[in-house]
Amino acid sequence: MEPSEPRARSVLEVSHLCKSFAGLKAVNDVSFTVETGEILGLIGPNGSGKTTLINVVTGLLPATSGTVSVDGEVITGRKPHRVAHAGISRTFQTVRLFGELTVLENVEVAAVSMGDRRRVASRHATALLEQLDLAHLSDVLAREIPFGHQRKLEMARALAMRPKFLFLDEPAAGLNEEESDALHDLLKGMPERFGVGLVVVEHDMRLMMNLCPRLHVLNYGQTICEGTPAEVRANEQVVTAYLGSSA
Repeated sequence: MEPSEPRARSVLEVSHLCKSFAGLKAVNDVSFTVETGEILGLIGPNGSGKTTLINVVTGLLPATSGTVSVDGEVITGRKPHRVAHAGISRTFQTVRLFGELTVLENVEVAAVSMGDRRRVASRHATALLEQLDLAHLSDVLAREIPFGHQRKLEMARALAMRPKFLFLDEPAAGLNEEESDALHDLLKGMPERFGVGLVVVEHDMRLMMNLCPRLHVLNYGQTICEGTPAEVRANEQVVTAYLGSSA
């Protein structure tokens, strides 16, 4: 499927998900749903369980209890590559590119990992780089491109896996305000452009309040609020735990 090809609506459901480490509940009974075409923001203080939650959903960590399902099919406990085949891909807080490969090769590798033949993978990767305005860097080594472009390349690589749902873990980290604004414009159009549901973890509240129609707030591994940006801003628990009185 080409990046712009329409697809049927899909639903990701996280239900009563828990993850404990030596008795400490890093994720405690978290539930939410996301549909393709939606953007959900996941926010909360450092240590609130956001990245742990992503790691459990994407199969990097096993769940202690609870379920993750895509279109009603339970995928909890699957290895990361099987979660990817079920339709979930991600980026990381720290950029994880193949520095000695070119920009194009980085995206091709992701497509091949999903079963594409090399020629199909190359065509798919080229189309993605064009859509993310990276085509002019195709032949440049990944380690030699600017940091903001490395962030976009990670997204291109994740999209090459043809996900239904894409988790972005702090995509604005290390970006300046101008780059953050450009990221907002890119992410805003991504659900319609690529037929995905986005779950974005980010500390840049200016970005998140403008980008996400719906926010899910964690504190100490538990959900304390879910709602529109206006509802989150007005929630006393959220203000006390995270946003502060100036939000």
